[in-house]
Amino acid sequence: MFAHVAPYAGDPILGLMEKYAHDTRASKVNLGVGIYYDEAGRIPVLESVRAAALRVLSANQPTSYLPIEGDRDYRALVGRLLFGESFDALGDSLAIVQSVGGSGALKVGADFLRHHFPSSTVYVSDPTWDNHIGIFEGAGFRVGRYRYYDAVTKGLDLEGMLADLHELNEHDIVLLHPCCHNPTGVDPDRAQWLQILDKVQERKLIPFVDIAYQGFGESLDEDSFVVRELAERGENFLISNSFSKIFSLYGERCGALTVHCADASQMRNVLGQLKLTVRRNYSSPPTQGMRLISTVLGDVALRNEWVAELTSMRERIVVMRERLHAALFSAAPHCNFDHILKQRGMFAYTGLDTSQVSALQSDFGVYAVSTGRICIAGLNTSNVKYVANAFARVV
Repeated sequence: MFAHVAPYAGDPILGLMEKYAHDTRASKVNLGVGIYYDEAGRIPVLESVRAAALRVLSANQPTSYLPIEGDRDYRALVGRLLFGESFDALGDSLAIVQSVGGSGALKVGADFLRHHFPSSTVYVSDPTWDNHIGIFEGAGFRVGRYRYYDAVTKGLDLEGMLADLHELNEHDIVLLHPCCHNPTGVDPDRAQWLQILDKVQERKLIPFVDIAYQGFGESLDEDSFVVRELAERGENFLISNSFSKIFSLYGERCGALTVHCADASQMRNVLGQLKLTVRRNYSSPPTQGMRLISTVLGDVALRNEWVAELTSMRERIVVMRERLHAALFSAAPHCNFDHILKQRGMFAYTGLDTSQVSALQSDFGVYAVSTGRICIAGLNTSNVKYVANAFARVV
C-alpha cells in the first residue's frame, strides 16, 4: 500500500542533535540546536517556574478540555506582554488564540491566511528559519524571499530588503523577525525598522511578526517595538509568539497567535475563523504549560522574579559573545569576527562555510548548522576557548 511513499530527508537541526547524541568524544560541543543552556551546560528550570509548578500541583485542578481559543486569562496575559500598557486600549482589536508553541501559531496563521488570501504569496527573509518555509508551503502558499543578510558586511542589507519589498503585490504576506533574527542574529535598528514598516504600509502588505525571543535582545519592551509600532499605525497584522525559550519550557509547547484588527468590529469574525482553524488542526490547546506561564505572569512577585531570570539569561549570552570574540581574536588574529559582537540573541552567523562547519564536526566534535549558525547559549567558560581554537584550525 505504501510503496510509493518517499523517505523523509529529516530536519537538518534535529538530525544534527541525533549525530551529537551518538558522538562519544568528551570534548564535544553542541552549538547547533536553539536551546538556552546555563553555565553548567544544562537546560535551566527557572525558579519562578518552579514556584509556579508547586502552586499548580497543590491546586490539583482537573484538566478538562480548554476552549478552542484557549484559556482566557492566558490570552490576556499574552496580549499584555506583547503590547504593554497599550493592551487595555487595544483589547477589543485583538483576536488571540492559545497555540501549541510558536510553530502551532505559525501553522494556524498560515492556514487562516491561505483560506482568506489564496492568491497571496508569502515572503520570508533570506535566510530564515527553515521551518518558516515548510509551514507556509505546507499550507499551500508560494514562498519567496526578500534580501536581508549581506554576506560581505555580515550585516543587514537594508537597501536590498526595501527594494524587494517594493516589488511585492498588495496583500502579499511578509514574515518579519522583530528581534534576535533567526538564524543571523542581525537586527535592524529603530530607524531602519521605521523605513521597513513604511514600505510595508506603502505596499499594503500583510505583516506576520514571529517573535520567539522577546527579552533576549534588549528587554521585553524594546524587543516588542515592531509589534507596538504596527499597532500604533493602525495596521492589520499577525503575531506568533513562543514561550519555549524565554520560560525554558521547550516541551510544554506554549505559544499564541494574535491578530490585530485595525477595524475592531471585525475582530469577532476573525477570532471565529481562527477557532475554526484550530478545531481543524488540534481542536484545543494543552493545559499544564499554560497554567505555569499564567501563574508567573499573573503574579507580581513571580513575574518580577521571571524578568530578573530572563535578564540574567540575556546577559550571559552577551558575555559569551564577548568571550568568544576575545578567544577568536587570540586564536585567529588574521580573521575578523567583529560581526559576532554586533549580532543579538541566541544565534551568531559566523561566516563559516559548509566545508568548515563539516570540519568542525568531524575533527573537533563542535556541532553547528551547515550555514555557519551557532547557538551562543551553548557556550560556557569551560568550552569557549576550545571552540575558538577549533574555529582557528578550520578557517
